[in-house]
Amino acid sequence: MPTPLEARLQVLENSLQQAKIAYQSLSPMADTGLAHDHMWLHRAGEDWVARLPKQSQMNLAPADNLAYEAACYERASQGGHAPRLHGVLPVSDALPRGGLLVDAIEGRLAQLPDDLPRIAETLASLHQLPLPNQPAPLLAPNDPWQAMREEVSRQAEWLEKANLSSGVIARVRDELEALPVTLPDAERCLISFDTHPGNFLITEEGRAVLVDLEKCRYGLPGIDLAHTSLYTSTTWDMNSQAVLSLDDVVAFYQHWQAHMQQTPSADTLVACRRATWLWSLTWCAKWRAQHLQSKDAEHLGQDWSAELTDTAVIEHVRNRVEHYLSASAIELVHTELLHLETAL
Repeated sequence: MPTPLEARLQVLENSLQQAKIAYQSLSPMADTGLAHDHMWLHRAGEDWVARLPKQSQMNLAPADNLAYEAACYERASQGGHAPRLHGVLPVSDALPRGGLLVDAIEGRLAQLPDDLPRIAETLASLHQLPLPNQPAPLLAPNDPWQAMREEVSRQAEWLEKANLSSGVIARVRDELEALPVTLPDAERCLISFDTHPGNFLITEEGRAVLVDLEKCRYGLPGIDLAHTSLYTSTTWDMNSQAVLSLDDVVAFYQHWQAHMQQTPSADTLVACRRATWLWSLTWCAKWRAQHLQSKDAEHLGQDWSAELTDTAVIEHVRNRVEHYLSASAIELVHTELLHLETAL
């Protein structure tokens, strides 16, 4: 009887043959995330990676999720710092969530704070892409700040369902109350919405390539800046962890500003940082409440079941979630926000 890995490889081989995709061999890549399996396609010329969704973080049906992810790669790769899309493996009985074929990127993991300037330049290249006439299927709310506040508020409903202490819940709700109702400037651009440092590879030429794209939307660039440099992001990835100083964070923001034609105010950047942190904290509460559920046999939208992912990864995520939802970690980020308001 084939192992689960052997079965996945056979399914992918059959799907590639049906799609008449030429390749020389397949190599499974390490299971390091909650949303995709990855397979390396060795090909004559340039290698590709097959991204096979385990779930939809956008809570979309399989075909809609695949179209959304394809649009993310098509749009973001125009900036020159993201893999190009080469093909789509359709949803089928064998591949219930389909798959994407994208550039394979040879590179090392980002090292912080040294690689922050490269990452800032990559984000600037993404944020300066022209807005399309038809943004669909990507999200493009008319008021991106209000949309962010609403998304965080919806996730915050999980705080009371995650078996957290009343003190931690009160602290998070105080931070939610501190979010401004409106922003002085809220210009939209293409953002990744998932720019923690583990999602970047640094090539031999020194480019930072954003390799994981599935949540892109037209929103506020301050969300990407925050997601790259917050404590809850820089200490998230198993293989790329660092605690940034306030000077590191300020230098990162300033390097990004130097590569942009126009930038939001400091007030807007700090508000986006608080909102992104709260998005992460409320996601942690949601995962804490849901990860022990059985996986979704119908392969529909979101699915945070621990059954879908390697045990070591689940243990790492559980450790991070518990830490980020602790009073000490909340106080650490809160204090940084207070200092950043004056430093920027």
